[in-house]
Amino acid sequence: MLFHSFAFLVFFPVVVAAYFALPPRSRWAWLLAASYFFYGWWRVEYLALILFSTLVDYAVGLQLGKTTSPRARRAWLGVSIAVNLGLLGTFKYFNFLNANVEALCTWIGLPYGVPMLDVLLPVGISFYTFQSISYTVDVYRGHRPPERHLGIFALYVSFFPQLVAGPIERSTTLLPQFRETHRFTYDNLVKGLRLMLWGYFIKVAVADRLGLYVDTVYGDVHQYEGVTMLIATYFFAFQILGDFAGYSYIAIGAARIMGYSLMENFRRPYYADSVQQFWREWHISLGAWFRDYLYIPIGGSKSGTWRTYRNLMLVFFVSGLWHGAAWTVILFGVMQGLFVLGEKMLRPWTARFSDATGLDRLPWLHNLVRVAVTFHLVLITWVLFRASSMADALTVFRSTVTGLFTTDHLFVPTGDVTAFLINIALIAFVMAVQYVQGDREAGVFLNSLTRPARWALYLMLLFGILAFGEFGERAFIYFQF
Repeated sequence: MLFHSFAFLVFFPVVVAAYFALPPRSRWAWLLAASYFFYGWWRVEYLALILFSTLVDYAVGLQLGKTTSPRARRAWLGVSIAVNLGLLGTFKYFNFLNANVEALCTWIGLPYGVPMLDVLLPVGISFYTFQSISYTVDVYRGHRPPERHLGIFALYVSFFPQLVAGPIERSTTLLPQFRETHRFTYDNLVKGLRLMLWGYFIKVAVADRLGLYVDTVYGDVHQYEGVTMLIATYFFAFQILGDFAGYSYIAIGAARIMGYSLMENFRRPYYADSVQQFWREWHISLGAWFRDYLYIPIGGSKSGTWRTYRNLMLVFFVSGLWHGAAWTVILFGVMQGLFVLGEKMLRPWTARFSDATGLDRLPWLHNLVRVAVTFHLVLITWVLFRASSMADALTVFRSTVTGLFTTDHLFVPTGDVTAFLINIALIAFVMAVQYVQGDREAGVFLNSLTRPARWALYLMLLFGILAFGEFGERAFIYFQF
């Protein structure tokens, strides 16, 4: 079920009304049923995967609570990781790996007859498997006791606001909230609706509008070049921001209305002054997950410079792989890692350059240059993220460079100049709001506005949704992960 569908606009108020009408001891069951209904709306048979993962990790958690032997505890943790990554590998990566092995065997002349799996990728499998793994790791590390209530644990794995695209929550923060009594409050309602309104605006009125242009160009990369291709890439950068951040804001807002606090997932990544800072403000919950459950366990930054670089590259490689079973997204992750390493290695030289050119004496200009460079480094990798194949990505790069000053194509593929200018204005509006937001969380920023400013913003957002929104129920980009 899509957040911006008519079905959800009926589903959510019914869930909230019944939730607060029920006695507190029964609410977990209602939320669990609602979450399974929400997920089963796509394909009910894939509920079996969530149930299987839930039962395995619930049992593993209980065993970890009983077992004191280090060897046995490691074995039980291994069961959890193997099952969850096995599900992820089977449904997400098997066909990718199989196709590459088949291509290699064909190239060297060996017979190969392993068939492809005829399955669809379950929506959100990368999110709920990671959330479930984090629970067993937390129990293994002694950060929390095992959850003995199967229903509450099942709700932790499947909580519908963040089930299919995050934020990826921690058992130490989310599980205890399911045992608390949440009362309906006007404050939670207002705070939640504010975030949801902002999320709907940047998804429906910004991301989905930009998607029409991006899909036209990237759908036939051989037809367009130069300025048209470059604009499509710029538009995709803001499309994916509006799409994914929009989902996160709607999820956090929906949970807040019911009294639950989900972690912040986005700030203002396109104002980052380094690629490393970009990843501190983009998909924050995933970056924190990789830091705590992969980067630090393999040594982090405490094992010397070169091992630190190795650990960083491994994390970014796995991050790229997490984003999809394709060489384009794997290279996307690798390039992001190389940019971060480059920033670390070149830091003494960039400092000398800033001193020699006088940039360090003009902080506003220095920051502007750093932000612009960071944005365009990220923009390069967005080409890989959006392109359908490596061949298409190379075509985009080549066509953009060679045709930038010679193109004779219209830079507006649809010929609708008014719609194009509206897109530019919407992007400028989003960036202006984020500029004023500063380093504050979106919810804190919105709450800090004066009453007239808040209502002016609400009216602008509502007008933007109604006037410029695309209501074709375009799926969220991160649903494919």
